[in-house]
Amino acid sequence: MAISQIIEQISTAPQPLYLVIGRSDYWENQILSRLQQLIPTEERTMNFATYDLEETSLGDALNDAQSVPFFGDQRVVVIQNAAFLTGMKGKATGKQELDDLTAYLQNPSPATVLVVFAPYEKLDNRKKVTKQLKKGATLIDLNAISERETTEFVRHFIQKQDYQIEPDAVSELFARTQGDLALIMNELQKLFLFCREQHVITVDAVNQLVAKSTTQNVFDLSDDLLAGKTNTAIEFYHELLMQREDPIKINALLESQFRLLLQVKILQQHGQSQAHMAQMLKVHPYRIKIASRMIARFSVSYLEESFAALVEIEHKLKSSTVNPELLFEMFAIQFSQKNT
Repeated sequence: MAISQIIEQISTAPQPLYLVIGRSDYWENQILSRLQQLIPTEERTMNFATYDLEETSLGDALNDAQSVPFFGDQRVVVIQNAAFLTGMKGKATGKQELDDLTAYLQNPSPATVLVVFAPYEKLDNRKKVTKQLKKGATLIDLNAISERETTEFVRHFIQKQDYQIEPDAVSELFARTQGDLALIMNELQKLFLFCREQHVITVDAVNQLVAKSTTQNVFDLSDDLLAGKTNTAIEFYHELLMQREDPIKINALLESQFRLLLQVKILQQHGQSQAHMAQMLKVHPYRIKIASRMIARFSVSYLEESFAALVEIEHKLKSSTVNPELLFEMFAIQFSQKNT
């Protein structure tokens, strides 16, 4: 079942236990919104509570979950940052609290919806409490959402608004937002208004309305370098400086991008799938997809030398008065002259 369907069912058929694994601003907000709607507005102060385990105890949350709703039929208790489900070091959760949670999971209160948010890449499945929670709760795994599922959700959402979107516009929208669903949904509101006459979102509309972040501009800069467009890259770098972008920040983002390209190249040679790479490197699957396409003609040693050169530029930018434009121009020219 698609994640959107599971979340929709919170409103119509709420379950007593939910476990939300991973992080996604958009889906987390959707889940919390659906949970709030389960409780009438006038009852939320008493019957809707959130407990951040970085600030409070698991015991307090459990006491609330076991309490009878105050002048209402239902109570919602949300537990945030459940680090006790992982091997991470966080605020200590006592053995008695974990035993109490395990007991609660075996016999949850029928009047309470208990939701546990674990915004982590993976849980410690060796722990008894983790096994029990996974067994008894409705699982919402945000880590398992694929790029394809996100794309289909966006397309379906656009269709429900009685709009269409060009294929190239979808690609550009994802590129400019780095596949961040929360950003995509915000940008769509502007695009709907701009394209209200024809009800077709075009790539030109995306180019006009969806601003590129500094990160996206630097990705485009690296694209030019990798495509051998040296003069274009140098001109683009000059434009970024004219826009008052910080040379150290630009270089840091270039370093980050070339580090990712190098990592993807190495993992490719070890037969890793793009989905596994995204989990290992903790980046959005869209970035892995683009990186895989960009590095096809480059060797590991080529990317290693380029990354090392960017590290050296960072050192010079921080420790000398060398002109940043000159440093980048030398890097771009040397990069284009290397053998792949």
